[in-house]
Amino acid sequence: MSNTLLKVQPSELKMPFELHKQNSCYMQLTNKTDKHVAFKVKTTNPKKYSVRPNTGVVQPGSTCNVTVTMLAPKEIPQDYHCKDKFLVQSVVVEEGTATKDIVSDTFNKGLDKAVEEFKLRVIYIQANPPSPVPEEAEEDLTPRSSFAEDEARQSALFDVASGLRSHEETSRQESSEVKSLISRLTDEKRHANEQNQKLRTQVDVLKKQLGKSRSGLSVTTVVIMFILAILIGYLAKRS
Repeated sequence: MSNTLLKVQPSELKMPFELHKQNSCYMQLTNKTDKHVAFKVKTTNPKKYSVRPNTGVVQPGSTCNVTVTMLAPKEIPQDYHCKDKFLVQSVVVEEGTATKDIVSDTFNKGLDKAVEEFKLRVIYIQANPPSPVPEEAEEDLTPRSSFAEDEARQSALFDVASGLRSHEETSRQESSEVKSLISRLTDEKRHANEQNQKLRTQVDVLKKQLGKSRSGLSVTTVVIMFILAILIGYLAKRS
């Protein structure tokens, strides 16, 4: 039967089954209308199951989650077959209706109201399905995996530390080379300044000597002095 008031999910209740242990499964009730809808959950075996909440009102477009709990079973049924069923009844109620206002007559069918019903059967499933990997194998693999991860982390940290040390050594070497170059350039500049000053001094001397030659020195003497000045400048440049 297709319900127009509530959408009930799932269509079957898959209950985990485990001897001497209580288990639960869930159903979801969604109001598909723009009206307030009251619901009630019934079961063919009320002593075996606990339903919370078993009655209530779902607001328009809202959802209500229902928990179905099975008491701890004392024996295994043949072929894990379950004959239990659940029934969800729903009906439109007036706005403002609370859960306490819902009574048994609320879901009585009549000419003036439509009561919808949705049936679900119970299917047993294994509570703890076996693991594809034996527990001993899992225990053996865990330490090895942890050791491999630790080794990989240590190797990565060592690589980072080595890279930092290499970078620091390269920086120190480059800094030393820069300082050496600056020192060498400074010495060359100082030496060039000294040579320049010497040449200026020699030029001044030549100027004075030329002035004197005009007043008394011979031309031969001036030429010899000029040649000597050129040789001195040449030797100074080579040194």
